[in-house]
Amino acid sequence: MTKLIRTTNHFRRPIGDLSRRAFIKRAMATGLSMSAASALAGRAMAATPVKGGHMRFGIGHGSTTDVLDPGQVLNGLLSATHYAITNTLTEVDTDGSLVPKLATEWDASPDARVWTFKLRSGVEFHNGKSLTAEDVIASINHHRGKDSTSSAASIVAAITAIKADGPDRVSIELSGGDADFPFKLSSFNFPIYAAREDGTLAFEEGNGVGAYKLVNFEPGVRTTFEKNPNYWNDQRGHFDSAELLSIKDVTARTSALRTGAIDGMDRVELKTAALLKKVDGIDVHEVEGKTHYTFPMHTNTGPFDNNDVRMAVKLGLDREAMLETILFGHGQVGNDQPISSAYSYFNSDLEQRSYDPDKARWHLKQAGLDSIDLQLSASDAAFGGAVDAAVLYKEQAAKAGINITVKREPTDGYWSDVWMAKPWCACYWPGYATQDSIFTQAYSKGASWNDTYWSNDRFNTLLVQARSELDPAVRGELYGEMQALVRDDGGTVVPFFANDVFATSSKVGFEQASNNYEVDGRLFLERWWFKEG
Repeated sequence: MTKLIRTTNHFRRPIGDLSRRAFIKRAMATGLSMSAASALAGRAMAATPVKGGHMRFGIGHGSTTDVLDPGQVLNGLLSATHYAITNTLTEVDTDGSLVPKLATEWDASPDARVWTFKLRSGVEFHNGKSLTAEDVIASINHHRGKDSTSSAASIVAAITAIKADGPDRVSIELSGGDADFPFKLSSFNFPIYAAREDGTLAFEEGNGVGAYKLVNFEPGVRTTFEKNPNYWNDQRGHFDSAELLSIKDVTARTSALRTGAIDGMDRVELKTAALLKKVDGIDVHEVEGKTHYTFPMHTNTGPFDNNDVRMAVKLGLDREAMLETILFGHGQVGNDQPISSAYSYFNSDLEQRSYDPDKARWHLKQAGLDSIDLQLSASDAAFGGAVDAAVLYKEQAAKAGINITVKREPTDGYWSDVWMAKPWCACYWPGYATQDSIFTQAYSKGASWNDTYWSNDRFNTLLVQARSELDPAVRGELYGEMQALVRDDGGTVVPFFANDVFATSSKVGFEQASNNYEVDGRLFLERWWFKEG
């Protein structure tokens, strides 16, 4: 076996339990002035977690169709809920590195095909049951099987065997090598819940091992939590209680934050972000990451089954103008593939696609068309400004003979009734930890979330090859070609990568926000705290 990691606890300790006055006295003893010592104390204390309080977070997600099933995590409210009430085996830290969570260490065979995870001891579920290997096995098997409807089915498809090696070890055998496999188990797709006696997963009541116990789950309205006093990590889960409020309208979310009805919100309205920064008692945070907004076309449905039509649609978009108009510069232009410069294997040699109505018309002619009429479904449930982006797209594409009718869809039920159901719509993808994760879940043949229904034999071959390739240089070449294939043959239009812009009350403290998923990797309830005073 090849040892990849061996550690027992990665979590940072806070700066001691000094009072502000004691901190200032000690700082002044080193020769600092009162004002300098006071300023230093403010920064130090802000980074020191304080226990207690009730956190209320307004989130622009949620639907009346939401369920707690970890195989059906369709929005950010659900991922934040799972992360609050239970843990995954691994976690992506704020610097992008992979660190232990319920697994304290993991080993791989030399070909990265067999992985063994050692489980943390002394972990209890909210009902007092101790964590065992059987719980981990049930949590992963929940997504497996020929009848699985889980969105993570494509990720676990490579698992050929999973078994317990004693009460605290789980061995997972894959059909081929996968150097990124431990990263995948950090995803919100793989929260650990208790196993029933028959091996199925008991997730319905939210009985997890996380920092918070589930009190009430109201789909599309709110989710409430209370502190788990027996959480294994006393350096996390600082709030006494918390609630996630589904507030899909950004104006309503902003108003709630300004009036103190909530303590934080995601997806700040970018055109008013500068004004919000000037409001006393509110902090606006911005993280450059991997989140990208898309317009997926169904490549198995006419007219998008013709790649010349897809190319025309891609060339009919002015990315620079859309970035400035919709994101107000809070991001970077996309190139019709999901890998941004934030990834380690970003293909910087791939030519940036630009707005070219004449070339778009040429591709239409190659498809035997002088013009084309299309319908684009959009809702701000997809991303803030999605409807405006669709209208702008309509104006830009018209110059290429692409006549777009924008259909404004309801926010409630968007992810169940529109996304993957309508031939062309607006969508967003969070920042997956690795290239393989996003490629496997969104672009591989038959993947549950392959929202373009795209199938490219060369891409699928490269995906398996890159997954098991341990040489970084060779792996980079493979991922570079895959990015080109998605850009030039795939059904995804990627206008831009969006910075994660969220806001909190100034009384909210945290260290550094992760760029792995929005709002600190959706782990904010576990990682954040209220500042002293």
